[in-house]
Amino acid sequence: MDEWCFDVFDLDDQSNGHSLKYTVIELFQRFDLTSKYRINPSSLDTFLTKLEQGYSKHHNPYHNLVHGADVTQTVYQVLTQSKLIHWLTDLEIFATIIAAAIHDFEHTGTTNNFHINTQSDFAMLYNDKAVLENHHSSSTFRLLRSEDCNILHKLARAEYREFRSLVIDMVLATDMSSHFQQIKTMKSMLSMPENIDKSKALSLVLHCADISHPAKQWDLHHRWTMSLLDEFFIQGDMERDMGLPLSPLCDRHNTLVPESQIGFIDFIVEPSFQVMGDMLDKVMTHLSESTASEGNKDDDVFESDKPKALVKHTESCSQTSPWMSLLNGKLKKKGNSIQIPRAWEEYLKENRNSWKALARKDGRKTSSVLSEEDKPQLDKKTSDDKSEKDKDALEKESKPNDKSSEVKKNEEVDLKKNTKGTSLGVKFKSRLKKK
Repeated sequence: MDEWCFDVFDLDDQSNGHSLKYTVIELFQRFDLTSKYRINPSSLDTFLTKLEQGYSKHHNPYHNLVHGADVTQTVYQVLTQSKLIHWLTDLEIFATIIAAAIHDFEHTGTTNNFHINTQSDFAMLYNDKAVLENHHSSSTFRLLRSEDCNILHKLARAEYREFRSLVIDMVLATDMSSHFQQIKTMKSMLSMPENIDKSKALSLVLHCADISHPAKQWDLHHRWTMSLLDEFFIQGDMERDMGLPLSPLCDRHNTLVPESQIGFIDFIVEPSFQVMGDMLDKVMTHLSESTASEGNKDDDVFESDKPKALVKHTESCSQTSPWMSLLNGKLKKKGNSIQIPRAWEEYLKENRNSWKALARKDGRKTSSVLSEEDKPQLDKKTSDDKSEKDKDALEKESKPNDKSSEVKKNEEVDLKKNTKGTSLGVKFKSRLKKK
């Protein structure tokens, strides 16, 4: 649960398909939320059971309860291993866990743009604005009003309003159509001397967790990618049958999988995680400075108010983890600023290179799938490509009369590359605007 590349698929297998329920229960225990907010264990179990049923309602390949569990675990991992958890109140921790757990509740397996184009009931209800995200939060709070699912009934009126507001803000922020505005807003906050707004900070953490699989190890990222494409292609099939234009990345016959993932990493995931990392650095630096001004040491503030359950689990974690060495030791500083370790950077780089190697291997083959057996061969493929280039260079030296044809060939290759890159950028911008 504490690892960045936690295998939620294994948890789902071990829990007989209840990974979301067990993830939430584990986190509630670690932060002692059931006791603090006097939550009836029976009500919690019923709520989580119905939450999982809602995630399974449409049998989605990707937006299912396993995805919900994965995002919830990732949010927890970021909050604890960056020490951001010490910046939050118990109520904010409670709201953040619930927001992560319910962020795709009753997802239909289709995009907001699909709902708008088909004039679905959801689109009519929410006026084409963040259609699915509004449904996720609204349907959850309707569920929480049921007596057998109400885990909020002991909250004071003011606490409930704060909890509800934070959950709604966080879930609505997962709408990809607001992605660029969200990043722009956070960058603006980072340039100001004031500390970051908590709601926006937590919303960014959830948003990044929601798109985090390209920042995890290859086997997890690849499995999530194939599941998401399955879901996109099913939508594309429906659009084709209905005579609608196919949404970007939903055409199973023409989607370039490696190129699409490279674009997703370059245009969306990596910039988002860069901003989140900068945000974490700023918040923790500000918290450290506030602590110092009160006469406390950095280690004191980051240990004094830590929940007992979290202290216990922290002590049992591997001391070899770079995240855990930070949590248990001194903060890493550069000048007067704190720098949070960014485990995701390594995996983003590795996965991008893996997709590039596959793109070279498969050329323009559509809907390519990279098996686990292909991964170890990627470095060999790169080496083989280099050998082929050396061989071509020798042939060019021995055939000087072919220089003009070789130049023409290279120009054609460059043109294809430029066209491919332009098309990819248009596809991603088009999909974000439509969604």
